[in-house]
Amino acid sequence: MNTKADLIIVGAGMAGMTAALALAKGGLKPVLIERQPLSEQVEPSFDGRASAIAYSCFRQWQALGVGDALEPLACRMDEIMVTDAHLPGASTQRPSPFFLHFNAGEISDRSGNEPLGYMLENRHIRAVLYEAVQKAGIRVICPASVTGIEETTTHIDLTLSTGETLCAPVAVAAEGRKSGLREHAGIRTIRRDYGQSAVVATVKMQYPHNHVAYEYFLSSGPFAILPLTENRACLVWSESHAKAKALLEVRPELFHAHLMQRFGDFLGEIELTGPKFIYPLSMALAEHMYRGRIALLGDAAHGIHPIAGQGLNLGLKDAAALAEVIIEAARLGEDLGSELVLERYAQWRRFENVSTSMIMDAFVHLFSNNNPLVRPLRDLGMGIVNNIAPARRFFMEDAGGATGDLPKLLRGETV
Repeated sequence: MNTKADLIIVGAGMAGMTAALALAKGGLKPVLIERQPLSEQVEPSFDGRASAIAYSCFRQWQALGVGDALEPLACRMDEIMVTDAHLPGASTQRPSPFFLHFNAGEISDRSGNEPLGYMLENRHIRAVLYEAVQKAGIRVICPASVTGIEETTTHIDLTLSTGETLCAPVAVAAEGRKSGLREHAGIRTIRRDYGQSAVVATVKMQYPHNHVAYEYFLSSGPFAILPLTENRACLVWSESHAKAKALLEVRPELFHAHLMQRFGDFLGEIELTGPKFIYPLSMALAEHMYRGRIALLGDAAHGIHPIAGQGLNLGLKDAAALAEVIIEAARLGEDLGSELVLERYAQWRRFENVSTSMIMDAFVHLFSNNNPLVRPLRDLGMGIVNNIAPARRFFMEDAGGATGDLPKLLRGETV
């Protein structure tokens, strides 16, 4: 069976579904293809991660009609404390007096009382987006994978494992770092393995977290305490692959002892509330945002270290820019998969994706070490930035996605 579509999105992840909703809102009929059953992706055992969502990206979800469903599941981040430390636990050496303190109150006049960002568990985001996709009447072919690709001068055909063939002017690769469409297009990636894995777990605290996120830069890698609803927190604990694997397999009482050494007792007793997860940390940056009639979106274009929580935000910004470019091109009667159209998308997103990837890579190397020459310099840098109000506000607004040439959805407007 051969089916025509306005646009094919391969990968119904968070960025892919957001792009589909935005395109549908603009009057197009996208089709989503997903390899893994979506019912499995919303289970607590599938993904233990939570994502820091920039306030501009949350505006996009509000403009797409899913903000009300996501808001009760989201925890505001009103403050972020960043410090350089040997270990942040109460029984360890005293952390550096140089730190960064970001407070949403400093930019509330510009952001309309928005927080610095929101913490949301990935499984909740997927569930809300999938429900919205179904309500919007967007076709989702799942489980299915792409088994054949053919491009012509006017369209691209994708043959699926179900036997169906989809035909559209453009296909979007949103299936993550191991993108088959990207490989077919011959787009190379710049890769770096950090030799680290992140141990991710959810804990409940005795004392209120007061919507404050903490990030400690240790010699082994960042240790983050990220606030969630119901006075819980998502821990992102970076260690070498071997140590991370050991932490995953160690007895519960030993894991708790190691955790408390880093966590400290400032939030009282800590209780693990679910399974532990492990994720290898690396960078993968595509050299091009499109080739032929294949455009890249999200992790297929850029996978970065979670040191500043910008990974998903980059993908959501891609979704907003791609949707605006495609919708406006459709209204003008242009070929949606032409180089003229896809280059507009690439130009919009290329600089931020490359610069953010490089900056995060530099941060990892700058902060994940105990070099006696580097440490005083980075401490001094944090102290200087923390004492210059305009610099603090710039970092907060930039992390919130409120700087530069923003797509309409990131301003809370529909296309």
